[in-house]
Amino acid sequence: MNRLTVQSGSEDLVCLFIEPYGENFWLKPGDKFTVVPAEDTSDPQFTVVAATDHMVVWIYESGDPEKVIVDYAIIDNNGTALECGHQQPVD
Repeated sequence: MNRLTVQSGSEDLVCLFIEPYGENFWLKPGDKFTVVPAEDTSDPQFTVVAATDHMVVWIYESGDPEKVIVDYAIIDNNGTALECGHQQPVD
């Protein structure tokens, strides 16, 4: 199964947005998260747009932009599934 691992190389928080719903997961310096599409997804492919303080990830079935995958999990280094807003700063 295709998975996408992202890691923060920043000294600040970095926001990982998963589209199309804009769900967010915040990486502290050195954090590593894995984007895992649902098991029944056929040939998931990822598009990543990176900026200084955030990354945006789209998951497509077979790379087709008309077939956006919305069923996925974000997993931390310990194998724990994370909830939207994980480590989101208060301000």
